[in-house]
Amino acid sequence: MTALVDEALLRTLTPTVIGILGRRRADFAAAEDAVQEALVEAVRVWPDNPPRDPKGWLVTVAWRKFLDAARADSSRRNRELRADEEPEPGPSEAADDTLQLYFLCTHPSLTPASAVALTLRAVGGLTTRQIAQAYLVPEATMGQRITRAKKTVAGVRLNQAGDVGTVLRVLYLVFNEGYSGDVDLAAEAIRLTRQLAARIDHEEVSGLLALMLLHHARRPARISRDGRLVPLAEQDRGQWDTGLIAEGVDILQAALARDRLGEFQAQAAIAALHADAQAAEETDWVQIVEWYDELVRLTDSPVARLNRAVAVGEADGPRAGLAALAELDPALPRHTAASAYLHERDGDPATAARLYAEAAAAAPNLAERDHLTRQAARLNSRLRE
Repeated sequence: MTALVDEALLRTLTPTVIGILGRRRADFAAAEDAVQEALVEAVRVWPDNPPRDPKGWLVTVAWRKFLDAARADSSRRNRELRADEEPEPGPSEAADDTLQLYFLCTHPSLTPASAVALTLRAVGGLTTRQIAQAYLVPEATMGQRITRAKKTVAGVRLNQAGDVGTVLRVLYLVFNEGYSGDVDLAAEAIRLTRQLAARIDHEEVSGLLALMLLHHARRPARISRDGRLVPLAEQDRGQWDTGLIAEGVDILQAALARDRLGEFQAQAAIAALHADAQAAEETDWVQIVEWYDELVRLTDSPVARLNRAVAVGEADGPRAGLAALAELDPALPRHTAASAYLHERDGDPATAARLYAEAAAAAPNLAERDHLTRQAARLNSRLRE
């Protein structure tokens, strides 16, 4: 989008305009298509002729696009929609359907990948091209994915109750994709979660927002100038965003005070303890283990158990960590890397070097593979001395 267009405003208005068209009897797929066409028109027109009422302009143009499409496909419809039926934007358009769109776009009938794509387009206001670039797939492939997703939820009514937990899991998937292409998905996930938090009073929504902010605060220190992954213990904590940390902690404390603990609050509490330490050696690993105990109780997640084992190794010594790790499936992602780390801590560099090399071969991304390879090379170099 051109820099002369307020892209953030367009993205914010997208779900509202889709909801308005939905209440004017447009089905979701047709409404979403019409709004996307209106967004393209806005990018073309607004730089030279900005509207006084951006939402009203988008509603008017999107509704006309919908009517044009409906007339072109009138044989599929039971009644004719006439242009003079178009209601003007006004008090009747004040309802906010954004929350229902979150639920619709993350419907349980959708695969996680489809739910993510549909959420980014219908709620986030991203174009198919932007989403495709972010996920490093061809635009045609992403277009087909979104089309199939819209067909899947075609019969779902916007006023049906949705599952907040499913929405949060989809937003967390978006956040964990980080950055690629011209869209910062981590920042986009934070924006959408803020939007959700403004519309629903739910402690786990606050927990997820706090978790995202606390993780995002460390982002500037995660990658070195030469592109290498920097482990948490080695990060320059002076680069962490203290403003985001303070905001995340405040949001988390308010959520925890409600005494309805959920998995995202527990994860955020762990992130807050890391953020609270001025240096890696000051980390309160005992409390972190306690929070992992809560997280395991809530989710029984193998990943949580793996992270807990590493935390136990920090709190009670590497032998205790290796014992906890031995209870888990060795095929678990990052199990080998965790074992390598704990063996190094336990004074067994030969085993650690071998395990780091094995973990590098199975690493899910290039940055992690490079980091683990360097760890193996570092230990092997020490062994040859």
